[in-house]
Amino acid sequence: MTRFVIITVGKTHSGKTTFAKSLEKRMSNSIVIDQDNHAEFLHAFYPGLLPKDGQNTIKHDLTQTIVQHAVNKTDGNIILCNSNRTRNGRLKLLDFYRVNGFTSILVYFDIPTHILEERISKSQRSTLILRTVSTFEEVLTRQENEDKTKVEQVNTPEKDEADYLFVVRNEIEVQSIMNQIITITER
Repeated sequence: MTRFVIITVGKTHSGKTTFAKSLEKRMSNSIVIDQDNHAEFLHAFYPGLLPKDGQNTIKHDLTQTIVQHAVNKTDGNIILCNSNRTRNGRLKLLDFYRVNGFTSILVYFDIPTHILEERISKSQRSTLILRTVSTFEEVLTRQENEDKTKVEQVNTPEKDEADYLFVVRNEIEVQSIMNQIITITER
């Protein structure tokens, strides 16, 4: 049996989580792994473990534990729902999954900034998961600046990174791309 990893790539409020949850409902034997859920869990139940400054290493460690369990203790497909905007970070993820026998699918959400700004302005999403900024507007501004300065090798995904690459530019394309992924995974 072929196992798949679907990795989302995109800025805040681009639709990664909504897409991942919808795909999980339609794709047999799959699980969404989302670091935002881990951040919320830690904030709600273990606030004393959260670092005061620097990277949230406990969130990363929790995610790694969940990923390891999903890879080694299940036979399911994984939908990894994070921003995954740096090429080096994506390549490390993709290498890990390849070594473990997964076929990889990248879904890049290339949504125009004005749509992201509109979504953020209407969002009811909790800001408790944020550590280095206090609003999602600030997250988007930081991401826009990273794009301009190529900080941390923030790059648009390329076809050679994964076995399959899909680009979502608007909401109309979401169902079609989801259908294509379902077809690939059911072969």
